[in-house]
Amino acid sequence: MAALVAFMASGQSQQPTLHEGFVDVPGAKIYYTDSGGPGAPVMFLHASTGSAEVWEKQIPAFTRAGYRFIAYERRGFGRTVADAKGPPSTGPDDLLAVVDHLKIDKFHLVGTAGGGFVALDFVISYPQRVRSFTLLCSQGGVQDEDYREAIKRLAPEGFDKMPQTFRELSPSYRVANPDGVERWSAFESRNRAPQAVRGPAQPTKNRVTLALLEGIKIPTLMIAADADLYAPPALMRRIADRIKGTEFVVFPDAGHSVWWEEPDKFNRTVLTFIARHSRH
Repeated sequence: MAALVAFMASGQSQQPTLHEGFVDVPGAKIYYTDSGGPGAPVMFLHASTGSAEVWEKQIPAFTRAGYRFIAYERRGFGRTVADAKGPPSTGPDDLLAVVDHLKIDKFHLVGTAGGGFVALDFVISYPQRVRSFTLLCSQGGVQDEDYREAIKRLAPEGFDKMPQTFRELSPSYRVANPDGVERWSAFESRNRAPQAVRGPAQPTKNRVTLALLEGIKIPTLMIAADADLYAPPALMRRIADRIKGTEFVVFPDAGHSVWWEEPDKFNRTVLTFIARHSRH
């Protein structure tokens, strides 16, 4: 832990060399990036406004702390190539194909926003493969009617036509960090590459309900942000309350992309959490 604290205090280092590749699955070639090495693997699942490249502020922190960084791009995103007419697959099964290809047995799973939908579905489907689970700024894909009604109350008419930067970055960050807003926007603008053929949205493997979450026994961390317009703390607490022992952290004055707005605090919070569960 002392080494981790010293690293976080010293700031981020240069990005390590990452290995890139594709995993062939029925109907798709899934792109992934992997730092390699003997450390415990940590898998990152991006939001629907991102791709694997958005984790640039996490890569040096996690690799310097001794972990193996891995991220992949879901069907319809980034460099993953998918056949819209190919056989159907679920997000959890695509993730399983990636970790099996990399010969990874158990790993730490971090999912944000839309990536959190897949991550939560994976935890329900394949709990034996997950050392710890971090869900941040995500509605989680929960299907309970009252939960879906609560989500509808969050978005006024015309919300989906507002700029992505308004919807996913906090007001404070937009004021204080115009360069960061510009770089986030660059990631968002190219997250749907031409070769990433989009078909219908992938089906879930499970019908995710709040009651179903009560069966999760994996060490779980949930991170919410006060200025998140999609998954505010009050919504995420409904998920956290169903998973026994969940650690719940709220980042004040941050938005939906908390991993981008508050990278040092985010990295420190997640690294401290997974360090306690790396031997599970």
